[in-house]
Amino acid sequence: MSARPSLLYVTDLGYRAAGRPRYGDEDVFLASRLRADFDIAVCHPLDAASLLDRFDAAVVRNTGPVLNYRGAYDAFRARAVAQGARVYNPLDGRADMAGKQYLLDLSAAGHPVIPTVDRADDLGLLPTAEQYAVKPKAGADSIGLRFVSRDELDGLAYGDILVQPRVDFRYEVSFYYIDDAFQYALHAPDPERRWLLEPYAPTEADLVFARSFIDWNTLDHGIQRVDACRTPDDRLLLVELEDLNPYLSLDLVDDRVRNAFVTAMAGSLRRFLDAGPRS
Repeated sequence: MSARPSLLYVTDLGYRAAGRPRYGDEDVFLASRLRADFDIAVCHPLDAASLLDRFDAAVVRNTGPVLNYRGAYDAFRARAVAQGARVYNPLDGRADMAGKQYLLDLSAAGHPVIPTVDRADDLGLLPTAEQYAVKPKAGADSIGLRFVSRDELDGLAYGDILVQPRVDFRYEVSFYYIDDAFQYALHAPDPERRWLLEPYAPTEADLVFARSFIDWNTLDHGIQRVDACRTPDDRLLLVELEDLNPYLSLDLVDDRVRNAFVTAMAGSLRRFLDAGPRS
């Protein structure tokens, strides 16, 4: 490996998400800062597979929902595995990277997550609620999310959907990690405005909660975001564990936190590259 490793930085700079700034602005910032330590080429997700073998590693960032490029992403993964290429985050994540099965697994195992089922026979495992959230297993960014009454649950086409009770919560909060190290937290004080985020000072109990899911995922390297909601009785419940390409909202943290994040990410990438190719 050369003194300055080369990175293929995969992102869709034009992707826009409802209620949020353009994802690409964050990646322009990160790529520009990481150039202090790495040679970087930014590419669109549709070009990633064909360029993969020209770089020391590929960094998959804010490409928008993978379902927009499902075929291209599957081809990229297949080629990376076949070549033993380094991909950051590594492709063995157990959370959103692998679909929504983890919500079912965590729920069944009794972890503090929103109760989740995917079969009509298991509806009795859900607490009674006025409404239920129905989500596609391959969903992202609330694409395909809808709410139904209890009477409508029996008529759903099960197989590719998840069902959860619509939880009454005080606010949502996100915890951001690089490798296993906490970086910062942000929360949305207004439940109706998920992406109007403000800095959040987590308690020790909050960090124990978030770290439990980082430990469960067993990723040695990479960026993860633990999304949770605070219930009226002050519990935290997992909403999502994003381990593929989490949006970081770096524009909402101060310069000190932002600079520390860049430094931590560069260090994580160096350790990842030094660890050698992945099989």
